Amino acid sequence: MTWIGWEKRLQPSPWMAVVVPVLSVVLALGLGAIFLAATGFDPWKVYLSMLKGATGSKYGISETVVKAIPLMIASLGVSVAFRMLLWNIGAEGQFYMGAFGATWVALTFPHWPAYVMLPAMFIVGCVLGGLWAVVAAIPRARWGVNEVITTLMLNYVAILWVDYLVYGPWKDPQGYNFPLTAPFTEAATLATIPGTRVHLGLLFALTAAVLLTLILWRTRWGYEIRVIGESVKAARYAGMNIERNIILVMFLSGALAGLAGMSEVSGVTHRLQHGISPGYGYTAIIIAWLAKLHPATVILVSFLFAGLIVGGYSVQTMGVPAATVSMLQGAILFFVLGGEILTRYRLHFGRKEVAR
Repeated sequence: MTWIGWEKRLQPSPWMAVVVPVLSVVLALGLGAIFLAATGFDPWKVYLSMLKGATGSKYGISETVVKAIPLMIASLGVSVAFRMLLWNIGAEGQFYMGAFGATWVALTFPHWPAYVMLPAMFIVGCVLGGLWAVVAAIPRARWGVNEVITTLMLNYVAILWVDYLVYGPWKDPQGYNFPLTAPFTEAATLATIPGTRVHLGLLFALTAAVLLTLILWRTRWGYEIRVIGESVKAARYAGMNIERNIILVMFLSGALAGLAGMSEVSGVTHRLQHGISPGYGYTAIIIAWLAKLHPATVILVSFLFAGLIVGGYSVQTMGVPAATVSMLQGAILFFVLGGEILTRYRLHFGRKEVAR
């Protein structure tokens, strides 16, 4: 009798690591095309319009870069946690806590000069984002509590906390009853490239990618992170402190997500407001997986997803639902995770003797 089963690959194929992400994007676009065609739109025209909206003008390119900045920083944070098999699903909440911390500095000390204000906003944003991740890391390290649930639930706590502030004590009395704070002073805003909204957060993202690359492949701590991610038993046998690394890596992951929040309020909105993130923390999960958790690839994939977001705005004038972009992002994640099976396993055909 012939049977078909999955056989684990002893050594994952390098070319599959490239083909699977590319094929995932193609299949997601194909699925999106079916949906668009079924709802009466020409998929070719919609995709061309998205591409033109994201890259067809100086404004489109600059807006794509602006959207890519928080995605890059948050995705780098998520990827470093995932590399150690820590499923930090809380980047969205950590983003909000970083934005909250930076806003607190800007509103509490409005007379500080920029050379004091911006570093303080940077530090407080990172620390609060990191500590918000540590809230879930400690139970995981000490008692093995599933961090997927805790980080996910903490997202809602952080979002509702920010909503409480912008609807309540921090609400701008001259904001025409909109849920937002008073605008920041000029000293609390990041510098931008003249003629665009591209701000200093881009430098934060690129620097973070370089530092993470050096940490992961050029330091002892990075070696421990990679070993623990491959085998906790082997790492423990080698004398590595698993609990300490869980807390440190989760803090670093949350700090980067918090930095993304700080760069958004200081570089783009210049105030804290309701719904400041359109889901950057959740999109970061998809980007991290598609980029195979490599910092350099995260930068490139973030631009792809930023282009999807900006292009999605442009096609709304054609009547295409805004949710189309979210559908494409979800489809990409679906195919990436499905493709992981082909990367790690292969179909095995064999014959099995039937007892008579």
